[in-house]
Amino acid sequence: MPIAKFRHLHWGSKPDEQEKVALLNWIREARKMSLPKETPNVDADRLVQPIPDSIATDEAKVALGHDLFFDGRLSGDGSIQCHTCHQLDKGGVDRLDTSTGIEGKKGPINAPTVFNAAFNFVQFWDGRAADLADQAKGPPTNPVEMGSHSWDAIVARFEMDEEFKKEFLKEYPQVTKETLTHAIGEYEKTLITPNSDFDRYLKGDKTALTEQQVHGYELFKQHKCDTCHTGLAMGGQSYEYMGLYGDYFKDRGTPLTDADEGRFAQTKDPFDMHRFKVPTLRNVALTAPYFHDASAKELKDAVSAMLKYQSNVKQPAQKDVEDITSFLESLTGEFKGEKLK
Repeated sequence: MPIAKFRHLHWGSKPDEQEKVALLNWIREARKMSLPKETPNVDADRLVQPIPDSIATDEAKVALGHDLFFDGRLSGDGSIQCHTCHQLDKGGVDRLDTSTGIEGKKGPINAPTVFNAAFNFVQFWDGRAADLADQAKGPPTNPVEMGSHSWDAIVARFEMDEEFKKEFLKEYPQVTKETLTHAIGEYEKTLITPNSDFDRYLKGDKTALTEQQVHGYELFKQHKCDTCHTGLAMGGQSYEYMGLYGDYFKDRGTPLTDADEGRFAQTKDPFDMHRFKVPTLRNVALTAPYFHDASAKELKDAVSAMLKYQSNVKQPAQKDVEDITSFLESLTGEFKGEKLK
């Protein structure tokens, strides 16, 4: 039984040893069930797991989605593609504080990486999209991002392309908002990055990490970083409050914006204010700047801030920061057999 349900049913007591064993066994089984069957070297006692070499997709729909991912017709003037903000040669991001959309307009929040987004339990910082296809429905009609007036207008542009339509209708019954975004989502399922040095370490190659990186991983676990940065993507599995052990937003020294609301923007529940979907740490060395507000410009800055605000380490030792940073650099994986850079 999940711990929250236990406390609800047994509010006057805590789990005894037998109940703790039962709870831990449930956690292990639930964790196993959540992993793709292709995942190698699964260790149910370990919070992080290696990325599988592939996940199941429909190849024909992937090909269509690939073309759509790089197609400017999703935008109002043809100038913006999905790839504009999620560049595959830049770690799946644009490496800007906030993305530049149609007519040079600037978005309100740092763009998350598209790599390994298939492993997220929801999409966007505030979790407003249930899956990759749902996520793909938002940017095309956002006036600051891709700037199309409507999905009807987008569909009409693709309907006019007889060659596109011929190929698309081999796999889908119609050209619609739902089928176009489904194809994009199917392609994005292929954007996973296995075989990082850390993955090889988890699979049994103890020479894959340096001594400094191994120590950084131990510190990562010691400070409970893997509680939130967990699973295959080392993140993307929960919403967490920004500033558990200090007022991050006050210390930041800049006015609050709508982007700082986090999950609250969707639920309007005060509990969700400043709670964000935990970002993946995969390829994190390539995706600066960091956090939803891009306030950390370098990886060491992000590590220091996380230790302070999320792990209650008031004055992180410089060597610890360096060792954890070195460990995080081992999370850079491969795409199409080539290591990202």
